Amino acid sequence: MKVYHVVYEPSFKSADIHFWTKCTLACRSCYTRYETLDFGLFDDPIESIARKPPQKPPGNFLTPGKVLDLLKGREVDRVIFMGTEAALDPDMPKLAKALHDKFHSYNVMLTNGLKLADMSDIDEVIFSIKAISPDLHRAYTGKDNAVILENFRKLAGSGKKIQAETVLIPGLIEATEIEKIAEFISTVDRSITLRIDAYFPAGDNPWPAASAAEVEAAAVLARKHLNKISCLTLDMKRTGEKPLRLF
Repeated sequence: MKVYHVVYEPSFKSADIHFWTKCTLACRSCYTRYETLDFGLFDDPIESIARKPPQKPPGNFLTPGKVLDLLKGREVDRVIFMGTEAALDPDMPKLAKALHDKFHSYNVMLTNGLKLADMSDIDEVIFSIKAISPDLHRAYTGKDNAVILENFRKLAGSGKKIQAETVLIPGLIEATEIEKIAEFISTVDRSITLRIDAYFPAGDNPWPAASAAEVEAAAVLARKHLNKISCLTLDMKRTGEKPLRLF
């Protein structure tokens, strides 16, 4: 199994499980190239990542049993499966079931949706849609988005709880493209929540950070198509206690 990092958030009784797999996409601003640790461990992760060169990939990994051992004695209401792409780890479903069985946790998986995993023990999926325009998606990720959009429809139609997420990148994926994403989601179910994240600089990419005003402008367009839009901007402060690094 490719779990390399485990963080526990006491305020929310939440465990963040980080996987290191060979991602199916090659997003030009993927932060995992520059920071492999959980953002919650840093007072200012955005500033830190902006100044970092590419990091070496992790080399130590945990078995499902070891993950359970690390969480022993803690209250675990929620587990987040994240990293490069948790869905690509063949042992992910086994770990999700073990966590369900031991903690009765609410399991959430973040995915780019290019390849769907066995989600029998995943309670909610946060599905990242990078772009709708095929040429823009290929320019940013190196891959076509047809399968991703079809998998979004398939997963939403399965009855699994789903949210969508995207990143506003000034000069690349702008408000008009965010509106296209919202419009696509509305053809599936307009009650699906879309979260718009503000881009922050990573690596040698030319794009500036997205301001809160730019994110809100995109949200205004997206609200024409969807019932609920949430935003994650760079000026938001941490809530709750600082997370604990378990591995």
